[in-house]
Amino acid sequence: MIAAAPYLSDLILSVLALIGLATLHGVLTGRDPDGPLTRRFLFGVRVLVVLFAGRALAVVTGGAGFRFVMMIGASLVPLAALLLTEGLLRRHAPASIKSFVGLGTALFLILSVMGSGLVDPARLWGLIVFQLATFAMVGWMVWRRDRAGLSAAENTTVVRLSLSLLVLAPLAVADFAIIRADLPVQASPIGVLVLCWLAIGLGQGGIGHRTALRGLLVVLAAAGGAAVLIAFMAGMDRDGWIITLSLALSAALVGAVVNEARNLRVADRSASLLRHLAAGPDDPVAFLQGLQGDPMVDGAALIDAEQLAELDSGAVAALMRTRPVLRRADPPPVAADQAEIVAHLFARFDASHILLVGTAPLRLVALNLPSLASSPRAELELAAVQRMALLIGKGADAD
Repeated sequence: MIAAAPYLSDLILSVLALIGLATLHGVLTGRDPDGPLTRRFLFGVRVLVVLFAGRALAVVTGGAGFRFVMMIGASLVPLAALLLTEGLLRRHAPASIKSFVGLGTALFLILSVMGSGLVDPARLWGLIVFQLATFAMVGWMVWRRDRAGLSAAENTTVVRLSLSLLVLAPLAVADFAIIRADLPVQASPIGVLVLCWLAIGLGQGGIGHRTALRGLLVVLAAAGGAAVLIAFMAGMDRDGWIITLSLALSAALVGAVVNEARNLRVADRSASLLRHLAAGPDDPVAFLQGLQGDPMVDGAALIDAEQLAELDSGAVAALMRTRPVLRRADPPPVAADQAEIVAHLFARFDASHILLVGTAPLRLVALNLPSLASSPRAELELAAVQRMALLIGKGADAD
């Protein structure tokens, strides 16, 4: 079991890298799958998937049958890096760099299908030199980029992904030098997961570099500290320390990647009401019917004057004009008659919120937003929807 630990660790690290890459792939395809930059990014992600899938299959099968798959993926990494950099910078690379990467990719793709006994270790060392040279050229392009010609978001994207290369490059070198350096595992999945996290984090537009790096360092420090403590308490040797640290960092990073992607999905769902505001119809009835189908307030009920026959419509209208968004959690009105109306509305329609969306005729919307799903952002969106619906209704009445 101890002898098999490095192989099992490599398998686990490869699987964790594949989980991170699959998560990033899902995020990219969910944004703009047909965009020119997204297509380039997806190509790079798929290249890395091929690389780590080949590595995992080679460990599982115990043979060299899938080694060529891993070598094909590694040979395509420089091309993927160059294509992504060109897309990010919105400019072509110099012809000399394109020729170098193109010829190098073709050469190592041919060498990847040859038996390791024929071309290794020269092929491995040549491939790492090829990758590092390409990373250096890409870094030079990023450093010399026209910052004024790119938007702030584009410059942020370039810098954020360049930071991930600073982590990935030395770990890739360690992968190729694993035999010479007598390392127990290949640690490049850590760099790939850092890339996935930083790339997914670009969807959180308000997060700056310092905040992103601070979050990354907190995760790495916590996982690294736990790994060191475990290795120390277990009295592990050098290989045990390296394996434990690699597994802890990768597991923490893949959890952060999945959580970051989940946060993006939650943010996207929470912005559904804002999309309804921006793209909803101008007709008040159609606007309110569209609101009923919104996942955030699914089941919202439209209330017209006939459903309020048991109440004084004038008193209800006066109350709603002063409090256009009634919340069950708010203190009841001081006036006894208004407090009775509020209690009746919430009990009658089993709602958490009552919105005024029309005055001529009187029209309300009752919806139930669970307290656990409520947030300041959600409350603000509901207030914006209420005001927009009321304005649309007044505009329609004026016409």
